Amino acid sequence: MKKTMLLLSFFTVSTLTYAQVDKVDIAIKDLMQKNKIIGLQLAVVKDNKIVKTSTYGLASIQDSIAVDSETVFSINSMVKAFTGVAIMQLVENGKLNLEDPISKYVDRLPNTWRNITIKQIATHTSGIPDIWESENNMLAEDSETLFKKIKELPIVFKPGEDLRYCQTNYLLLGMIIEKISGKSFENFIKENQFEKIGMNNSIKAGLGDYYNIINHSARPYSYYRNGSLTNVYEVIPANLFPAAGIYSTATEIAQWVIGLQNNTFINAENLKTLWTPILLNNGKKPRSENPDEGTAIGFDTNLRSKNPVINQLGGARNALFIYPKDNVSVVILTNLQGAHPQHFIEEIANLYITEKK
Repeated sequence: MKKTMLLLSFFTVSTLTYAQVDKVDIAIKDLMQKNKIIGLQLAVVKDNKIVKTSTYGLASIQDSIAVDSETVFSINSMVKAFTGVAIMQLVENGKLNLEDPISKYVDRLPNTWRNITIKQIATHTSGIPDIWESENNMLAEDSETLFKKIKELPIVFKPGEDLRYCQTNYLLLGMIIEKISGKSFENFIKENQFEKIGMNNSIKAGLGDYYNIINHSARPYSYYRNGSLTNVYEVIPANLFPAAGIYSTATEIAQWVIGLQNNTFINAENLKTLWTPILLNNGKKPRSENPDEGTAIGFDTNLRSKNPVINQLGGARNALFIYPKDNVSVVILTNLQGAHPQHFIEEIANLYITEKK
């Protein structure tokens, strides 16, 4: 009861700190209470400018610490968008081709993996086995053993014949980035993305998982265990950082989106390639309940006729939605596993989109 009252008091303080409470703050406050979200950061981009940044709730219930503009959140699988851009940077610099086999850059692979292409691992159409021994049980917690055990498993389907989301794909992309650049994945991302646009909080935080001590970071929570609010601890081996290891703020991700659309990282042609949905070997889109939905390099797409959207999600608690046609982007980071902001982020986006969906 005390924790609930404390949390509600921070909602109130966060809202009243603005000279004029706007409809976005009201909507976010209502959504947080409805979804029992502990802490949240919001950033909105319109016409290549950040037009709204706000913080709400608590970074730590235990210590009664509010989320502020410099609180860093684990962005989980949203990292795959950064890794996708890194791959396209290497393409743009003539260091690799998306149709190259991964065996050109990674040694001692199973024979069934050797002709799988970089594009196939970047779009989850490789058929490579995933990191899980069973649900929520990783094959191993250290990087070397994990990769060794994955290579002992059979492929799930022939490359290019189906789509299956798989963390191993981005483990391999990280290895390829390091092999070609001669740098660690962390240093490559910092030098070629973070530093180019001044993502200083992301630089200071470094890469890691929930067991690392990350200064000024939001503590992760979940209601998944018996319906009670608990801390979350998940191991992310170092070779999986290209899939889920970045800590950042909503504002810095918004800056990154502006840099991406302004061709700071890659040119317009390669941005188009980055966001083009994959087709299978038969020339058809992977099966989906929605024919407009697709999977691209590091991103998912929904190319509906009205307000098409490019998106990436992370850890069932973060969401980035980019609306290229409307020149609007929304970033929501939370510290609640199970918040699923993808279910309500368009409610916020619609407050900025002229022609609402």
